[in-house]
Amino acid sequence: MNDVKPRGAGWRLLTLAVFAGALLPLASLTTAPALAATAQELHQGERIYREGILPGGERLRASLKGEPAAPGLTFTCASCHLRSGLGALDDGIYVPPVNGEKLFKPAPKFYKGIEQDAADALRPAYTDESLAELLRSGKDPNGKTVGDGMPRYQLADKDMRLLIAYLKTLSTQFSPGVTDTGIKFATIVSDNVPREQSEAMLTPLNFFVNLKNGQLRSFSNPRSSKSRLMAENMFTSRELASKSLSLLRWTLTGPPESWRAQLEEYNRKEPVFAVVGGRVQGPWQPVHQFCEQNKIPCLFPDTDLPVLSDKDWYTLYPSKGYFQEGESAAHFLIGKRGTHGKGKLVQIVRKAPQGQALSAGFQKAWRELGQKPPVTVFVPEGQPLSTEFLRGVLQREKPAQLVVWDDASALPGLEVLKESKARPEVLLLSGRYLGDSLWELPEPLRGFTYLTYPRIFQALPRQTMGRTQIPADQKPSLRKAEVPIRSEVQRITAETSTLTQLLTLLLMDMKGNYYRDNLLDVAGMMADQPHPLYGRLSFGAGQRYASRGCYIVQLSPGPNPELVKKSGWSAQ
Repeated sequence: MNDVKPRGAGWRLLTLAVFAGALLPLASLTTAPALAATAQELHQGERIYREGILPGGERLRASLKGEPAAPGLTFTCASCHLRSGLGALDDGIYVPPVNGEKLFKPAPKFYKGIEQDAADALRPAYTDESLAELLRSGKDPNGKTVGDGMPRYQLADKDMRLLIAYLKTLSTQFSPGVTDTGIKFATIVSDNVPREQSEAMLTPLNFFVNLKNGQLRSFSNPRSSKSRLMAENMFTSRELASKSLSLLRWTLTGPPESWRAQLEEYNRKEPVFAVVGGRVQGPWQPVHQFCEQNKIPCLFPDTDLPVLSDKDWYTLYPSKGYFQEGESAAHFLIGKRGTHGKGKLVQIVRKAPQGQALSAGFQKAWRELGQKPPVTVFVPEGQPLSTEFLRGVLQREKPAQLVVWDDASALPGLEVLKESKARPEVLLLSGRYLGDSLWELPEPLRGFTYLTYPRIFQALPRQTMGRTQIPADQKPSLRKAEVPIRSEVQRITAETSTLTQLLTLLLMDMKGNYYRDNLLDVAGMMADQPHPLYGRLSFGAGQRYASRGCYIVQLSPGPNPELVKKSGWSAQ
C-alpha cells in the first residue's frame, strides 16, 4: 500500500468516504475475544488508510524493502490502491484490490476468463492475523513475499486493528442509487433558471438516458443475439449492458439558504448514485456542501461560481469559472508591466458574486506573483458604472492599468475613456461577464482594451470523445460570425452533451463496481479528453477543475470586429 504515483498522465481524483454508523466484527490480533468497531474507530481506520494519520495525530511510518522508515504521508494505502480500495492497472503496473470483498475471500484463478475451482485459488482468504503479517513484513498467506513496491508498515496492534476493521467495510456493498437492475442519477435545477436554459441541459441528459435504455431493450431481446452482442461490446460488460439508467430532476425553490433542507429531503425519499450536471441562479455552494457531506459525486455542474477548495473531493467542476479568469488576467498584466514595471494598478469591482470572484482570483494570483495589492474601488451598489464615478477614479488614482470587473451595464460609463487625459495605458475586462455585449465595446477603446475569454476559438469535430484530436494550430483570429457558441443555450447544450459522453466512459470503466468512490477513482485515471469549449479536460493530483485555461483577446477595428488572441491558453 505505497504512495508510488503511477497515474501522472491521467486525472488523480482523491475522495473521502466515512462509513459512519457501520458496525462490523473486528477480530483481535491476539487471543482476546472479537470486538465491534464503532463509527469513531472506523473513521480512525479510514484516516490511516487514506491519509497515513494515526489516531494520536502522528504520521504512520513505513519503509520500502532495504530502506529506512519514512512518514506515512509518503506511503498512504489509498494513493496506489485508490480510495475505493479496488486497485488499478496503469502503465503495466497492477495494483491489487484491498477492499473487504476481495481480501477476505480466496483469490480465484482464471483460465480463459473462466474462474477455476476454489481449491486451486491463487491464495487463501486473508485473516486478521495474515493481513497484519502482510502489512508488517510483506508476506502473503502463502508465505510468499510480495513485490518490493509494497511498504512495510510500523503499526501497533491497536492501530492495526483499526486499519483492518476499516478494510472490512471498504467497498463491500454497492452505493445508494444502485440496484440489481438500474442506476439512478439526479440533476439539480433552481426554479429561477430560465426555462430555455434548463431545457438545454435536460435535453442531452434525457437523450443519453433514453438511448442507454433503448440499448438495454435490445440486449434483453431473446430473439436478437446480434443486438445483445452489440450492447455487451458497447458497454464492455454484460453487467452494465443489463442495467437501466434513470434521471431525477431535483428542483430547488425559494432562497439558497433553504436549498440544503430540500436536497436532504429529495435524497431521503429517493437516494441517487451521483448528481450529473445541474444549474442554479447564483453560487453552487449549497449544493456543493450537500454533496460533500453526503458523499455523493457531482459531475460537472454548470456554474461559473464553483466552490474553491483543496480539501473537498466530491464535486468535479469544468473550471474555476470567474475566479480562473481573474487569475489569468493577473498573469497577463504581469507580462505587460514587466518584472519591475511602474505605474498604479486599479481594479473597479461590482459587489456581485461574479465581480467578487473575478477580483478574488486576480488578487490571489497578483499576490503570488510578488506584486503589491492593487487599489480596489467598488461600484456603488444598485447603480451602473457611471461616467462621473469613473472620471473621479481616474482623476484621484491616475491608474496606468485599469481592471474593471463589471457586466455590460458598465459599457456606457467606459465612454469617458475616449476623451479622458487620465486614460490608462491598459484597460482589462471580463469577456464572460460582458456576455454577447462584448461586441459592443466602442471602437476608440479597442486598441488598449483586453478581455478575458475562457473558451477555445475553434469548435471540435463531431466525433466520439476519446477519438477526437484537437486541431494542431489555432486561427489567429475569430470573426464574430464564426464564434462556435453563439448563445447561452448553445453553450449549455454543448457542455451537457460532453458530460454525457464522459459519463458513458466512466460507467464503462467502472466494470460493474458501483461504488461512489470508484466513480471518482476511475475519473482520476482517465486520459485527457477533448472538449468543444475548453480544448482539453485534464485533472492532476487533487484537482477539482478540469479546465484551467483562459485566453486574453482584443477586438479588432471596424464594424464587424474579430477576436484577436493576445495570449496563449494560459493555464493556472
